[in-house]
Amino acid sequence: MAGVAACGSVSSIKALWETRIRRNQEEQEEQRRRTVGGGATCRFGVGVWEDRAALARLKQKLQTEDGRLILRIEQEEWKSLPGCLVQLSQVQEWQIHRTGLLKIPHFISSFQNLLVLDLSRNGVTEIPKQIGKLTRLRELLLSYNRIQFVPEELSGCESLERLELAMNRDLSELPDQLTTLTKLHHLDLSMNNFSVFPDCVVALPALEWLDMGGNCLQHLPEDIHRMQKLHTLWLQRNELERLPENITRMYSLDTLVLSSNQLRDIPPLMEGMSKLRFVNFRDNPLTLDVTLPSRTVEDDEDDREMFGREFMQMYIQESRKRAYAILNMHCVNQTNDESSD
Repeated sequence: MAGVAACGSVSSIKALWETRIRRNQEEQEEQRRRTVGGGATCRFGVGVWEDRAALARLKQKLQTEDGRLILRIEQEEWKSLPGCLVQLSQVQEWQIHRTGLLKIPHFISSFQNLLVLDLSRNGVTEIPKQIGKLTRLRELLLSYNRIQFVPEELSGCESLERLELAMNRDLSELPDQLTTLTKLHHLDLSMNNFSVFPDCVVALPALEWLDMGGNCLQHLPEDIHRMQKLHTLWLQRNELERLPENITRMYSLDTLVLSSNQLRDIPPLMEGMSKLRFVNFRDNPLTLDVTLPSRTVEDDEDDREMFGREFMQMYIQESRKRAYAILNMHCVNQTNDESSD
Protein backbone atom coordinates (compact mmCIF):
# COMPACT_ATOMS: atom_id res chain seq x y z
CA MET A 1 0.00 0.00 0.00
CA ALA A 2 2.88 2.26 0.84
CA GLY A 3 4.32 1.66 -2.66
CA VAL A 4 1.03 2.53 -4.31
CA ALA A 5 0.74 5.68 -2.22
CA ALA A 6 4.27 6.66 -3.13
CA CYS A 7 3.55 6.04 -6.77
CA GLY A 8 0.38 8.12 -6.61
CA SER A 9 2.27 10.88 -4.85
CA VAL A 10 4.91 11.00 -7.57
CA SER A 11 2.24 11.08 -10.29
CA SER A 12 0.45 13.95 -8.58
CA ILE A 13 3.65 15.92 -8.19
CA LYS A 14 4.55 15.36 -11.90
CA ALA A 15 1.07 16.47 -13.00
CA LEU A 16 1.27 19.54 -10.81
CA TRP A 17 4.72 20.37 -12.18
CA GLU A 18 3.59 20.04 -15.81
CA THR A 19 0.57 22.23 -15.06
CA ARG A 20 2.79 24.93 -13.62
CA ILE A 21 5.14 24.78 -16.62
CA ARG A 22 2.20 25.08 -19.00
CA ARG A 23 0.74 28.02 -17.10
CA ASN A 24 4.13 29.71 -16.99
CA GLN A 25 4.48 29.33 -20.75
CA GLU A 26 1.00 30.74 -21.27
CA GLU A 27 1.78 33.69 -19.02
CA GLN A 28 5.02 34.36 -20.93
CA GLU A 29 3.14 34.21 -24.24
CA GLU A 30 0.50 36.61 -22.93
CA GLN A 31 3.21 38.95 -21.66
CA ARG A 32 4.93 38.83 -25.06
CA ARG A 33 1.67 39.73 -26.79
CA ARG A 34 1.15 42.59 -24.39
CA THR A 35 4.69 43.81 -24.95
CA VAL A 36 4.29 43.72 -28.74
CA GLY A 37 0.92 45.40 -28.56
CA GLY A 38 2.25 47.95 -26.16
CA GLY A 39 5.17 48.64 -28.54
CA ALA A 40 2.80 49.21 -31.44
CA THR A 41 0.74 51.51 -29.30
CA CYS A 42 3.90 53.26 -28.27
CA ARG A 43 5.03 53.64 -31.86
CA PHE A 44 1.61 54.91 -32.83
CA GLY A 45 1.82 57.39 -30.02
CA VAL A 46 5.26 58.51 -31.18
CA GLY A 47 3.94 58.92 -34.74
CA VAL A 48 1.07 61.09 -33.56
CA TRP A 49 3.44 63.14 -31.46
CA GLU A 50 5.82 63.59 -34.41
CA ASP A 51 2.95 64.74 -36.65
CA ARG A 52 1.81 67.23 -34.05
CA ALA A 53 5.36 68.52 -33.62
CA ALA A 54 5.84 68.80 -37.40
CA LEU A 55 2.51 70.59 -37.81
CA ALA A 56 3.38 73.01 -35.04
CA ARG A 57 6.72 73.66 -36.71
CA LEU A 58 5.05 74.26 -40.07
CA LYS A 59 2.55 76.67 -38.54
CA GLN A 60 5.48 78.75 -37.33
CA LYS A 61 6.50 79.16 -40.99
CA LEU A 62 3.20 80.72 -42.02
CA GLN A 63 3.15 84.37 -42.96
CA THR A 64 0.53 86.71 -44.32
CA GLU A 65 1.55 89.20 -47.00
CA ASP A 66 -0.83 91.34 -49.04
CA GLY A 67 -3.72 89.25 -47.76
CA ARG A 68 -2.09 86.02 -49.00
CA LEU A 69 -1.21 83.12 -46.67
CA ILE A 70 2.36 81.99 -47.38
CA LEU A 71 4.35 78.97 -46.20
CA ARG A 72 7.98 80.12 -46.20
CA ILE A 73 10.86 77.77 -45.37
CA GLU A 74 14.45 78.66 -46.22
CA GLN A 75 17.80 77.07 -45.45
CA GLU A 76 16.39 74.38 -43.18
CA GLU A 77 16.53 70.64 -43.78
CA TRP A 78 13.20 69.37 -45.12
CA LYS A 79 14.05 66.56 -47.54
CA SER A 80 10.39 65.53 -47.48
CA LEU A 81 7.18 67.23 -46.42
CA PRO A 82 5.01 65.48 -43.80
CA GLY A 83 1.50 64.32 -44.60
CA CYS A 84 0.12 66.51 -41.85
CA LEU A 85 0.81 69.46 -44.16
CA VAL A 86 -2.56 68.80 -45.82
CA GLN A 87 -4.14 70.33 -42.73
CA LEU A 88 -2.84 73.66 -44.02
CA SER A 89 -4.54 73.37 -47.41
CA GLN A 90 -5.73 76.97 -47.18
CA VAL A 91 -2.14 78.13 -47.91
CA GLN A 92 -1.96 80.11 -51.18
CA GLU A 93 1.78 80.21 -51.68
CA TRP A 94 4.71 77.90 -51.00
CA GLN A 95 8.15 79.49 -50.73
CA ILE A 96 10.50 76.60 -49.93
CA HIS A 97 14.16 77.24 -50.82
CA ARG A 98 17.48 75.53 -50.06
CA THR A 99 15.97 72.81 -47.89
CA GLY A 100 17.24 69.75 -49.77
CA LEU A 101 13.65 68.85 -50.70
CA LEU A 102 13.74 65.76 -52.93
CA LYS A 103 10.11 65.32 -53.89
CA ILE A 104 6.91 67.25 -54.44
CA PRO A 105 4.32 65.30 -52.43
CA HIS A 106 1.41 63.76 -54.32
CA PHE A 107 -0.99 65.40 -51.89
CA ILE A 108 -0.11 68.68 -53.60
CA SER A 109 -3.48 68.30 -55.36
CA SER A 110 -5.18 69.01 -52.01
CA PHE A 111 -3.99 72.62 -52.17
CA GLN A 112 -6.72 73.94 -54.45
CA ASN A 113 -6.12 77.52 -53.27
CA LEU A 114 -2.46 77.46 -54.28
CA LEU A 115 -1.44 80.39 -56.50
CA VAL A 116 2.36 80.19 -56.28
CA LEU A 117 4.50 77.07 -55.92
CA ASP A 118 8.13 78.14 -55.53
CA LEU A 119 10.52 75.27 -54.77
CA SER A 120 13.65 76.77 -56.35
CA ARG A 121 17.12 75.60 -55.30
CA ASN A 122 16.31 72.18 -53.93
CA GLY A 123 16.86 68.60 -55.12
CA VAL A 124 13.46 67.88 -56.66
CA THR A 125 13.73 65.23 -59.39
CA GLU A 126 10.11 64.90 -60.53
CA ILE A 127 6.98 66.92 -61.14
CA PRO A 128 4.05 64.72 -60.05
CA LYS A 129 1.09 64.26 -62.39
CA GLN A 130 -1.19 65.46 -59.59
CA ILE A 131 0.04 68.98 -60.20
CA GLY A 132 -2.41 69.21 -63.08
CA LYS A 133 -5.22 69.44 -60.52
CA LEU A 134 -4.07 72.92 -59.47
CA THR A 135 -6.27 74.89 -61.85
CA ARG A 136 -5.72 78.17 -59.97
CA LEU A 137 -1.91 77.96 -59.93
CA ARG A 138 -0.34 81.05 -61.51
CA GLU A 139 3.38 80.54 -60.88
CA LEU A 140 5.43 77.33 -60.86
CA LEU A 141 9.07 78.03 -60.03
CA LEU A 142 11.36 75.00 -60.04
CA SER A 143 14.71 76.41 -61.14
CA TYR A 144 17.93 74.90 -59.79
CA ASN A 145 16.60 71.41 -59.17
CA ARG A 146 17.16 68.04 -60.89
CA ILE A 147 14.03 67.69 -62.98
CA GLN A 148 14.46 65.66 -66.16
CA PHE A 149 10.87 65.34 -67.33
CA VAL A 150 7.79 67.55 -67.48
CA PRO A 151 4.49 65.61 -67.40
CA GLU A 152 1.75 66.42 -69.91
CA GLU A 153 -0.62 66.80 -66.96
CA LEU A 154 0.96 70.18 -66.30
CA SER A 155 -1.26 71.42 -69.12
CA GLY A 156 -4.14 71.16 -66.63
CA CYS A 157 -2.80 74.22 -64.80
CA GLU A 158 -4.95 76.45 -66.96
CA SER A 159 -4.21 79.62 -64.96
CA LEU A 160 -0.42 79.30 -65.17
CA GLU A 161 1.25 82.59 -66.09
CA ARG A 162 4.86 82.01 -65.08
CA LEU A 163 6.94 78.83 -65.44
CA GLU A 164 10.61 78.70 -64.47
CA LEU A 165 12.67 75.54 -65.01
CA ALA A 166 16.16 77.04 -65.31
CA MET A 167 19.26 75.04 -64.38
CA ASN A 168 17.80 71.56 -64.23
CA ARG A 169 20.60 70.52 -66.62
CA ASP A 170 19.19 67.27 -68.05
CA LEU A 171 15.83 68.71 -69.07
CA SER A 172 15.67 68.51 -72.88
CA GLU A 173 12.04 68.56 -74.02
CA LEU A 174 8.53 69.72 -73.21
CA PRO A 175 5.23 67.95 -73.96
CA ASP A 176 3.17 69.33 -76.86
CA GLN A 177 0.14 69.51 -74.57
CA LEU A 178 1.54 72.66 -72.94
CA THR A 179 0.15 74.68 -75.86
CA THR A 180 -3.09 74.77 -73.84
CA LEU A 181 -1.43 77.13 -71.33
CA THR A 182 -3.04 80.14 -72.95
CA LYS A 183 -2.13 82.52 -70.10
CA LEU A 184 1.56 81.67 -69.87
CA HIS A 185 3.55 84.84 -70.58
CA HIS A 186 6.88 84.15 -68.82
CA LEU A 187 8.98 81.03 -69.52
CA ASP A 188 12.53 80.35 -68.31
CA LEU A 189 14.22 77.25 -69.76
CA SER A 190 17.80 78.49 -69.48
CA MET A 191 20.81 76.33 -68.58
CA ASN A 192 19.30 73.00 -69.56
CA ASN A 193 19.95 70.51 -72.35
CA PHE A 194 17.58 71.58 -75.15
CA SER A 195 19.04 70.88 -78.58
CA VAL A 196 15.74 71.53 -80.37
CA PHE A 197 13.45 74.51 -79.86
CA PRO A 198 10.22 73.03 -78.39
CA ASP A 199 7.24 73.19 -80.79
CA CYS A 200 4.86 73.94 -77.93
CA VAL A 201 6.80 77.10 -77.04
CA VAL A 202 6.28 78.60 -80.51
CA ALA A 203 2.56 77.91 -80.15
CA LEU A 204 2.09 79.59 -76.75
CA PRO A 205 -0.30 82.45 -77.62
CA ALA A 206 0.41 84.78 -74.68
CA LEU A 207 4.19 84.33 -74.37
CA GLU A 208 6.01 87.65 -73.85
CA TRP A 209 9.29 86.70 -72.16
CA LEU A 210 11.47 83.68 -73.01
CA ASP A 211 14.93 82.64 -71.83
CA MET A 212 16.56 79.67 -73.55
CA GLY A 213 20.14 80.74 -72.93
CA GLY A 214 22.74 78.18 -71.94
CA ASN A 215 21.33 75.26 -73.96
CA CYS A 216 22.52 73.39 -77.06
CA LEU A 217 20.30 74.98 -79.71
CA GLN A 218 21.72 74.83 -83.24
CA HIS A 219 18.66 76.15 -85.09
CA LEU A 220 15.67 78.36 -84.46
CA PRO A 221 12.27 77.42 -85.94
CA GLU A 222 11.46 79.03 -89.29
CA ASP A 223 8.03 79.97 -87.93
CA ILE A 224 9.48 81.78 -84.92
CA HIS A 225 7.42 84.82 -85.92
CA ARG A 226 4.31 83.04 -84.60
CA MET A 227 5.28 84.35 -81.16
CA GLN A 228 3.71 87.69 -81.95
CA LYS A 229 3.56 88.95 -78.36
CA LEU A 230 7.16 88.07 -77.48
CA HIS A 231 9.12 91.17 -76.50
CA THR A 232 12.17 89.59 -74.78
CA LEU A 233 14.18 86.67 -76.13
CA TRP A 234 17.38 85.40 -74.48
CA LEU A 235 19.42 82.95 -76.57
CA GLN A 236 22.95 83.48 -75.23
CA ARG A 237 25.43 80.59 -74.95
CA ASN A 238 23.92 78.26 -77.53
CA GLU A 239 25.27 76.89 -80.83
CA LEU A 240 23.24 78.92 -83.33
CA GLU A 241 24.90 79.30 -86.73
CA ARG A 242 22.22 81.36 -88.45
CA LEU A 243 19.01 83.25 -87.78
CA PRO A 244 15.79 82.56 -89.69
CA GLU A 245 14.62 85.39 -91.94
CA ASN A 246 11.24 85.38 -90.20
CA ILE A 247 12.84 86.75 -87.05
CA THR A 248 12.34 90.14 -88.70
CA ARG A 249 8.57 89.55 -88.48
CA MET A 250 8.63 89.46 -84.68
CA TYR A 251 7.10 92.91 -84.47
CA SER A 252 6.89 93.08 -80.67
CA LEU A 253 10.50 92.08 -80.06
CA ASP A 254 12.52 94.77 -78.26
CA THR A 255 15.24 92.70 -76.54
CA LEU A 256 17.27 90.01 -78.31
CA VAL A 257 20.38 88.51 -76.71
CA LEU A 258 22.52 86.34 -79.03
CA SER A 259 25.95 86.51 -77.40
CA SER A 260 28.26 83.47 -77.38
CA ASN A 261 26.81 81.58 -80.33
CA GLN A 262 28.26 80.52 -83.71
CA LEU A 263 26.66 83.22 -85.88
CA ARG A 264 28.62 84.25 -88.97
CA ASP A 265 26.21 86.83 -90.35
CA ILE A 266 23.35 89.12 -89.41
CA PRO A 267 20.23 88.99 -91.64
CA PRO A 268 20.05 92.31 -93.56
CA LEU A 269 16.30 92.59 -92.97
CA MET A 270 16.93 92.99 -89.23
CA GLU A 271 17.81 96.59 -90.05
CA GLY A 272 14.09 97.28 -90.32
CA MET A 273 13.24 95.99 -86.82
CA SER A 274 12.38 99.44 -85.46
CA LYS A 275 11.14 98.18 -82.06
CA LEU A 276 14.37 96.32 -81.33
CA ARG A 277 16.03 98.61 -78.81
CA PHE A 278 18.53 96.14 -77.32
CA VAL A 279 20.42 93.41 -79.15
CA ASN A 280 23.71 91.69 -78.37
CA PHE A 281 25.96 89.85 -80.85
CA ARG A 282 29.03 89.69 -78.62
CA ASP A 283 31.36 86.65 -78.91
CA ASN A 284 30.16 85.36 -82.29
CA PRO A 285 32.51 84.44 -85.18
CA LEU A 286 30.96 87.06 -87.48
CA THR A 287 32.45 87.21 -90.98
CA LEU A 288 33.00 90.98 -91.06
CA ASP A 289 35.19 92.91 -88.68
CA VAL A 290 33.19 96.02 -87.86
CA THR A 291 34.31 98.68 -85.38
CA LEU A 292 32.07 101.45 -84.14
CA PRO A 293 33.32 105.01 -84.67
CA SER A 294 34.86 106.69 -81.67
CA ARG A 295 32.73 108.91 -79.47
CA THR A 296 33.48 111.86 -77.23
CA VAL A 297 34.52 111.43 -73.63
CA GLU A 298 31.12 112.67 -72.47
CA ASP A 299 29.36 109.66 -74.00
CA ASP A 300 28.38 106.98 -71.56
CA GLU A 301 29.95 103.74 -72.81
CA ASP A 302 27.54 101.73 -70.66
CA ASP A 303 24.68 103.03 -72.78
CA ARG A 304 26.48 102.14 -75.99
CA GLU A 305 26.73 98.38 -76.23
CA MET A 306 29.72 97.52 -78.43
CA PHE A 307 27.85 94.69 -80.11
CA GLY A 308 24.39 96.20 -79.78
CA ARG A 309 21.88 97.85 -82.09
CA GLU A 310 24.28 100.41 -83.55
CA PHE A 311 26.78 97.64 -84.23
CA MET A 312 24.06 95.59 -85.95
CA GLN A 313 23.13 98.47 -88.23
CA MET A 314 26.75 99.20 -89.15
CA TYR A 315 27.39 95.50 -89.79
CA ILE A 316 24.42 95.27 -92.14
CA GLN A 317 25.46 98.44 -93.97
CA GLU A 318 29.03 97.19 -94.36
CA SER A 319 27.77 93.81 -95.51
CA ARG A 320 25.56 95.52 -98.09
CA LYS A 321 28.47 97.68 -99.35
CA ARG A 322 30.68 94.67 -99.81
CA ALA A 323 27.91 92.78 -101.58
CA TYR A 324 27.46 95.73 -103.99
CA ALA A 325 31.24 95.92 -104.54
CA ILE A 326 31.40 92.22 -105.38
CA LEU A 327 28.41 92.57 -107.70
CA ASN A 328 29.96 95.57 -109.49
CA MET A 329 33.24 93.75 -109.87
CA HIS A 330 31.42 90.79 -111.35
CA CYS A 331 29.59 93.08 -113.80
CA VAL A 332 32.84 94.79 -114.84
CA ASN A 333 34.55 91.47 -115.39
CA GLN A 334 31.60 90.21 -117.41
CA THR A 335 31.64 93.42 -119.57
CA ASN A 336 35.37 93.05 -120.16
CA ASP A 337 34.92 89.42 -121.18
CA GLU A 338 32.17 90.41 -123.67
CA SER A 339 34.34 93.23 -125.12
CA SER A 340 37.31 90.91 -125.63
CA ASP A 341 35.03 88.48 -127.45
